[in-house]
Amino acid sequence: MTADEAAALIQNGQTLGVSGFTPAGAAKVVPKALAARARAEHEAGRPFKVAIVSGASTGDSLDGELARADAISWRTPYQSNKSLRESINAGRTRFFDMHLSHLPQQVRSGFLGDIDWAIVEASDVSPSGEITLTTSVGASPTFLRCAKKVIIEINRFHSPNLRGFHDIYEPMDPPFRQPIPILRPSDRIGTPTVKIDPSKIVGVVYSDMPDENGGFEPADETTERIGNNVAEFIAGELHAGRIPKQFLPIQSGVGNIANAVLGSLGAHPGIPAFEMYSEVIQDSVIQLVRTGKVKFATGTSLTIAKEVLLKFYDDLEFFRSRILLRPQEITNNPEIVRRLGIITINTAIEVDIFGNINSTHIMGSNLMNGIGGSGDFTRNAHISIFTCPSSAKGGKISTIVPLVSHMDHSEHSVQVVVTENGVADLRGKTPNERAQLIIQKCAHPQFHDLLQHYYEMSKQGQTPQTLSRAFAFHEQFLRSGDMRQTPLG
Repeated sequence: MTADEAAALIQNGQTLGVSGFTPAGAAKVVPKALAARARAEHEAGRPFKVAIVSGASTGDSLDGELARADAISWRTPYQSNKSLRESINAGRTRFFDMHLSHLPQQVRSGFLGDIDWAIVEASDVSPSGEITLTTSVGASPTFLRCAKKVIIEINRFHSPNLRGFHDIYEPMDPPFRQPIPILRPSDRIGTPTVKIDPSKIVGVVYSDMPDENGGFEPADETTERIGNNVAEFIAGELHAGRIPKQFLPIQSGVGNIANAVLGSLGAHPGIPAFEMYSEVIQDSVIQLVRTGKVKFATGTSLTIAKEVLLKFYDDLEFFRSRILLRPQEITNNPEIVRRLGIITINTAIEVDIFGNINSTHIMGSNLMNGIGGSGDFTRNAHISIFTCPSSAKGGKISTIVPLVSHMDHSEHSVQVVVTENGVADLRGKTPNERAQLIIQKCAHPQFHDLLQHYYEMSKQGQTPQTLSRAFAFHEQFLRSGDMRQTPLG
């Protein structure tokens, strides 16, 4: 059927489970048609909104189009779209943030209500109901199994030879769950396709749209210094014996800083060839696989620029034994993260002087994207690292603050903080010691004196904090747009 015919089947108030983890593998043409239908319904004076549940963020053809059409009633567990972010922060769309590893089980347990439709992108579907996904897995297997009805988008942009790049495994739910038998990143435990009852598939829509991945900015001086600091720290830990000589798998968040960090890890002569057990496989990983610095990479999405993906498809047989995509409840599973001893590297919006991390909100109230999978990995890591530049907005914002305006990861889970200025190793340190390390090693020089003054005026108790001035940096920015003149009294 056409995308318009598929969209016509969906009713106001229904809940959709959609494919996609980042824009990779996201449904595209049916959501665009659904947005057009929503606009027509609204113009006719009729309500039309649907709930959207995905693996993580999606592309603009899904989150963006539906948000601009005012067609999303509620959304979970993660997003990164400007239009949807504006709708959420304006209160037009209800959004609740979730750890990504939790989502599939909550869907299966009925915590989010019925999934009326699964709309999933695939490279192939057989008459018996075997579905070969495209560039992401995310939560698609759970949506396909739990949804009452299914619409498949067959995307001819993607290689028809993707069968074998996916390892589909859904654990049983408590009290019947068994140990997940992954002992190495390269272990396969599932099937190459998602198998469902074919009678649930009510329509197949054809597409040839590429993933809407924007690619990454080239490393600049700041991101390069952050990357080098992370690489030097990890190489030092290996030399000191705190990382075994066999090395450990790496997890990395997504974005320009993460891409730069992976590039630095690959270039450092003191770091051996390594494996990745992560959520997102991005541009730098593909290059590191080609050079042999990454021996094997497993994730839940292949989030790479269009030109990189086309070259990947040209060399599909080379990558077939080196890259594997799994469901997010497997890539992000705490049992596996702890067992494999993963070194986790994620990005912060702001860090306070005690090591608490805000990774989701601007000035405490406006959502940026969401917690994603960073909590799944951080709490269970062998070494947990957070990175960020030491300042933002042309130096008007210090990302190192007395107290984070929103906390996503507490000091109990955060072991190492890295900015372009240096590395604060917080392991075994008291709150007073953490504060001094972070100020001296990580803060931007123009904020050193202010942060030190705050610490000195607050120096009492186990955690030196002055509640009346803890948010003085944020309050000054909201008043003047510049934290550098923060009065501390």
